[in-house]
Amino acid sequence: MKPATFLLLCFTLCCTACQQHNDSSTNPLARTISQQQGSAFKDYWYQGKAEISTYELEQNRYQDIHPGQTTLIFVTEDFLTDEQVKNDTYTNPNSTSVLKTNLIQRFTTGLYDYSIMTSVFTPVDTEQFPNTLKTSTSSQDWCGQSWMQVNKKDRQYALQQRSYFEKEGDLNVKTPVEVLEDELLNRIRIQPTDLPQGEIKLIPSNQYLRLAHRPFEAVDARAALSDYTGDIFDGQGLKQYTVTIPALQRELSYVFSGEFPHQIEGWTDQYPSAFDQKIRTTIARRQQTIMEPYWQQNRREDQDKRKALGLTNW
Repeated sequence: MKPATFLLLCFTLCCTACQQHNDSSTNPLARTISQQQGSAFKDYWYQGKAEISTYELEQNRYQDIHPGQTTLIFVTEDFLTDEQVKNDTYTNPNSTSVLKTNLIQRFTTGLYDYSIMTSVFTPVDTEQFPNTLKTSTSSQDWCGQSWMQVNKKDRQYALQQRSYFEKEGDLNVKTPVEVLEDELLNRIRIQPTDLPQGEIKLIPSNQYLRLAHRPFEAVDARAALSDYTGDIFDGQGLKQYTVTIPALQRELSYVFSGEFPHQIEGWTDQYPSAFDQKIRTTIARRQQTIMEPYWQQNRREDQDKRKALGLTNW
């Protein structure tokens, strides 16, 4: 086979896999999920599109609240449970459908800025796979870069961490499987009534651990699901999932629609700054939401679609 022909074949296979990765008409896993979650779940999450939302961000960092923007992307895809990567070739039978979160947060701190992205892979078949399989986070600011990846290995979560900073350098740590803060958004979208409540063990999010310089370990927390009665977020029939972590003086609250598909309206995250110990609150408020097959929209003229989300053209 000529090199050019081989490259064209590879490109075609990759594009086809990407375009069909969450199409319910071609995805046998989607049919299984529809039996467990119902037709509304299948119709929404397996229509061949991703849900993309933007949020106005007020970020607690250093000794102030800084402006920024969060992009939150939810999409289903087929995921290899042994290799814990996306199923591209469909030659490995160890595959399940996951709901993937891509959470991208960009904010400035005075002169310089931060860009942090977290991806979370949570199986939709919660009976067979009750735990999230993988998370990964990369963080860039003007001081340096860091990268964290968490993989489920039997009854443990294994962390790989690489960082520019001395105390956070090359680390490999394991801890027993507990609730991941990073998976809570996926749990809300899959079935909020199944969220853990009461006294729980929680592994804080990769972003929080990075910014607060905390170790990768579970902490004692209290979690509760209730009606939302605050005035920060607008909407009818909103629910609130609140996690309180006394040891960290931290309270995290997600606000979302009580009706399917349980749109995330925003969140608050209150904790003391590591620099002056003053408690401040991060707030993210939803701006816009669209459903699009973004992986197909990579032409120059597709930049106009960013306007609907209020995204900046870098």
